[in-house]
Amino acid sequence: MSTAEKLARGDDTVREMGLTGALDIRIGGRSSKGISGGQQKRLSICLDILTCPRLLFLDEPTSGLDSAASFHVMSRIASLAAREGMTIVAVVHQPCSEVFELFHGLCLLASGSTIFFGPASTAAEFFASNGYPCPPMRNPSDHFLRTVNKDFDKESEEGLPCMPEEEAIDILVNSYKSSNTSEVANQEMRYVNEDRAMIGRNRPGFVTKTLVLTRRSFVNMYRDIGYYWLRLAIYVCITVCLGTIFYHVGYGPDSIQARSHMLMFIATLLTFMAIGGFPSFVEDMKIFRRERLNGHYGVAAFVISNTLSSIPYLLLNAVVPGAIAYYLTGLQGKIEHFVYFALALCACTMLVEALMMIVATIVPDFLMGIITGAGIQGIMMLTSGFFQIPNNLPKIVWKYPMYYISFHKYALQGFYKNEFSGLVFQSNLEGQETVSGEKVIVELFQVETGHSRWVDLAVLCGMIVIYRLLFVVIIKVIDVVKPMLLGLTFRCNTKCICGIENLCSTS
Repeated sequence: MSTAEKLARGDDTVREMGLTGALDIRIGGRSSKGISGGQQKRLSICLDILTCPRLLFLDEPTSGLDSAASFHVMSRIASLAAREGMTIVAVVHQPCSEVFELFHGLCLLASGSTIFFGPASTAAEFFASNGYPCPPMRNPSDHFLRTVNKDFDKESEEGLPCMPEEEAIDILVNSYKSSNTSEVANQEMRYVNEDRAMIGRNRPGFVTKTLVLTRRSFVNMYRDIGYYWLRLAIYVCITVCLGTIFYHVGYGPDSIQARSHMLMFIATLLTFMAIGGFPSFVEDMKIFRRERLNGHYGVAAFVISNTLSSIPYLLLNAVVPGAIAYYLTGLQGKIEHFVYFALALCACTMLVEALMMIVATIVPDFLMGIITGAGIQGIMMLTSGFFQIPNNLPKIVWKYPMYYISFHKYALQGFYKNEFSGLVFQSNLEGQETVSGEKVIVELFQVETGHSRWVDLAVLCGMIVIYRLLFVVIIKVIDVVKPMLLGLTFRCNTKCICGIENLCSTS
């Protein structure tokens, strides 16, 4: 579709759902109220009918709407179905009589059994023929629900006759099974399926989807204060404190530890605070799951767009606070050293965000997710080689493999090589006036010097890719495992293996 056609389709959809007056109002979220609940409900319907799908499921599209709004929304949906040839299946909450008359087919369920399935206009006749006529001036849907609803009735005790609602359900279920209503409904559905052939449509390509998602994600990040802007403000405050505490550390004997502590603080705390974006990740994951199930785009497009849209903000969060801490502390003044420092800091932050996306997939709860992410990072910090030098780490688990899995190790070693290489410090050892930076990082910090600092940065970038791919793999595994778990049935044929008596089958 051309851009003009897309805009016209969007305007028509908004107008059909009566949202023209809310065009300039943001939807809202955690930090702002935005549009009302009824408008949000209609907006969710707009998102579903925008692409004119051949089959559309609507779960309680009228809940939260008054009777007038419910009628207008459902009438527009019914007209859209007739005009576009769509089949719409809707679960309606307490429909008024006008809304009920809009439905072509009706399916009534009670206690897991089908009571009626057929033309909505014949439902009242079906109930009347079985001894449950609809009283005059009563909404038919109210009568149907009242007849088969037993949620608020006392359960019949063993040996006592069934309650009236249970008796009504049994009568209606048996009557439906014995009648030809079900066969007629099935025959009608076969005719519908034969008449409505699936029409192939040109869908946007992978590049188009990625560009659109990147733009949307970029705008969402810009508007969400808690995503990056609040983090940037806190980073600036922390780095000002850090820079003034370690102000111009110099090249004396104590400057070695001062530089080491400052670099470790940068490599850990500033990246550790990246978990502050976890609530936004959870919200993004909710939208992603819904739109992916609707077939709008796949995991790869989402991952690439999220990565591309976050890069400018991560660079900003790395360059501005990093420059404050770097030059106040008096680290190496060459621009190439600062560029490496900012790139490594940006890579660490991006890596933590990729880690938190994985956590958001597995632990979608705000509090539990933040605790989980903080715990994982805490373990990586302990095995980074700062709190305990690498040679003193226990070989099992902590040295192999945790020391090499921890991204703090590569960030810290890259910072050390970037800062100490080429410097000369005053020594506090007798008979030795100076000590080179290369000797410091090898003997004091036990840094691996067999490769350059750029290799450490490349390892960090590689870990970013691995974490993103791991996110894709986890999504795919969940797609396979979740239906299997939901479909498991444990049967106790001879002996109750679940410990609960009288339990023969449970899913």
